[in-house]
Amino acid sequence: MLVRVVNRLRRAPADEVVIATTENPADDQIEKLCAQRGIECFRGSENDVLDRYYQAARRYGADIVVRVTSDCPVVDPGLTSRLIYEFCERLPNIDCASTVLPVRTYPRGLDAEAFSLGVLEKLWREDRSPVGREHVTPFIHNNLDQFCVHGITHTVDCSYMRWTVDTPEDFDLIGRIYEAFQHDRFSWQEVLALLGKHPDWLEINSHIEQKVMA
Repeated sequence: MLVRVVNRLRRAPADEVVIATTENPADDQIEKLCAQRGIECFRGSENDVLDRYYQAARRYGADIVVRVTSDCPVVDPGLTSRLIYEFCERLPNIDCASTVLPVRTYPRGLDAEAFSLGVLEKLWREDRSPVGREHVTPFIHNNLDQFCVHGITHTVDCSYMRWTVDTPEDFDLIGRIYEAFQHDRFSWQEVLALLGKHPDWLEINSHIEQKVMA
């Protein structure tokens, strides 16, 4: 799944795709996989994910950070490219661009957020909450009055769909999608069309309730 995510994100205009994993010995296999596949890998705190992001950004000299989670194997390079372009076009008068803020319209699993290193450093310095340290950007989500956020939205609300992998049911759905295409170069619009032909597939994980960030 990590390789799928990286392969898709490499088609977006990012200088480098980096996996930020933990120092836990159980993740030695992730570092080994990255070495085998030529993927950059940074290892940091297991529980303080915000610190791991910040230290990884500093290590790689990132001016702009695009956050994507590793459980989203259909993350869309086209949508992520749009996020990056629209964020850069609005600099320096913007703090963050997001496919989930201020409102989610895309299926869960296309989530991406772009912000500057300066904004990431602000989060790292000011957000001491356990939820913030684990999920990186809740401080932005909970303080929209303090940040200038540009939302990337779709004309139709598709937010009820789950294209992420947290459960066996999620994995079943994503497996069917990949089996249908037999490659990883499909767009999110093509996935939407595929599910239009197989509406019963949406029932596979429709009962899953996403964990809410406090």
